[in-house]
Amino acid sequence: MLTDEQEEKIAQIIEAFENGKRLSDLPNVSGTNPYKLYCEVLDEDGESKKAALASLLPYVEEQSSYGVEFDTSVSSPTCTRVGSSDLHKTLPVQKRIRGCLLNDNGEVVEYLDPRDWTGHVRDGSRGQVMVEIPLHYRKFTTDGTKLTVRISELPLPGYEQVPMQYVSAYEASVDRTNLKLASVVNVTAQYRGGNNNEEYDGTYRSFLGRPATSINRTNFRSYARKRKSGSTEWNCMTYDMQKTIYWLFVIEFATLNSQAAYNASPTAEGYRQGGLGDGVTTLNYEKWTTFNRNYPFIPCGITDSLGNRTGIVEYSMPTEYGETGKKVSVPRYRGIENPFGHIWQWTDGINVQIEPGDDGLSKVFVCHDPSKFNDTNYDGYSHVGNEARTEGYVKEVIFGEGGEIMPKLVGGGSTTYFCDYHYTNIPMSVTLRGVLFGGSASDGASAGFAFAASHYAPSISSALIGSRLCFIPKNA
Repeated sequence: MLTDEQEEKIAQIIEAFENGKRLSDLPNVSGTNPYKLYCEVLDEDGESKKAALASLLPYVEEQSSYGVEFDTSVSSPTCTRVGSSDLHKTLPVQKRIRGCLLNDNGEVVEYLDPRDWTGHVRDGSRGQVMVEIPLHYRKFTTDGTKLTVRISELPLPGYEQVPMQYVSAYEASVDRTNLKLASVVNVTAQYRGGNNNEEYDGTYRSFLGRPATSINRTNFRSYARKRKSGSTEWNCMTYDMQKTIYWLFVIEFATLNSQAAYNASPTAEGYRQGGLGDGVTTLNYEKWTTFNRNYPFIPCGITDSLGNRTGIVEYSMPTEYGETGKKVSVPRYRGIENPFGHIWQWTDGINVQIEPGDDGLSKVFVCHDPSKFNDTNYDGYSHVGNEARTEGYVKEVIFGEGGEIMPKLVGGGSTTYFCDYHYTNIPMSVTLRGVLFGGSASDGASAGFAFAASHYAPSISSALIGSRLCFIPKNA
């Protein structure tokens, strides 16, 4: 049975919850941790246990989680903040995102200066430059047209664990000597980007220090796995990682519009506002083609002076691009450079089965076990919903219990609903497709975290398609 003290504290907490009072205003429970009390009650026996847990849970969740709610029937991309206002101001999960050097065994060699990374060795000799995504807990709920995502540092009832994992700070390079996927700031020929064309060295088109492209998803996966023989912990960019970073951003800025204008200042309430700006998306496609045949041009690490912070660094295009004074804004989200734009990103752990005909379906299959990632079937994958069959701006995503960000319905706009575009096409026979995310340097308002394209088979490679490097610990 509950003790008299526990029952009194529960009654006081419920009173505070129902009347909008602070626990510090109630002398009997000042300093009480509602989550700790909840866990104490879990261990109790007796008829009062179930009622006590049910009464406590809303207060525990409101005080120990934070997130956003949005309505699919409302066109505005602005979300409503839910949960603890204090947590929305302090952002405890996002603030634990940090840069590091990671060796091939997945061990942190050192954490990077949160203010500025440029004083660190980032050439690959001491490890890959990665961003640590902290362990946290997450819940997605749907109530009619209202969708909610919440995160917490605590394992609240109904929340799934998002394990600690690592994503490359930069768009991936390739160690050409060893054919290993890499995340480095290195301008030697060993890490030449693009399609490894050495004829461009020393010219305005140089691929030295740039990310690698013209690689299909199969090889991106293979090059990542070479970092640790016999292991599936190293991967190219994964769908799960893309989804995790996206929802962390949405909760922090309370918007579905990743290209909203960047604003370094908080609101009057102390909340983050704005977005990451246009990103590297404003090039003219024909001029880009003439300039370097649509290969990457932004040097890896150009935003490293921002450290673990979010911000924008301007990059001036060479005069050979053909537009005097042309600049692009390179975005950084908590250490992650170019999370969208510049070049598309192949993502692994997601396959789409696209059927022909007007009555066909585009079935989205996802996999959380890297050992089962493949480009030929759906073994070990789960069907999470169906993708929109036409291209257009995203109006709704699949969402569901896993917070899926694949487009379910188009009909939005560049500043409404999800604000990002969707590409697909319907084949003549049943076809397995991979998924690209983010958009490229000439995609303009179409680009963003949720810009998804399922029009290519995983075997396709292109000048403007790259990926990222991920490390997912075996026990994750």
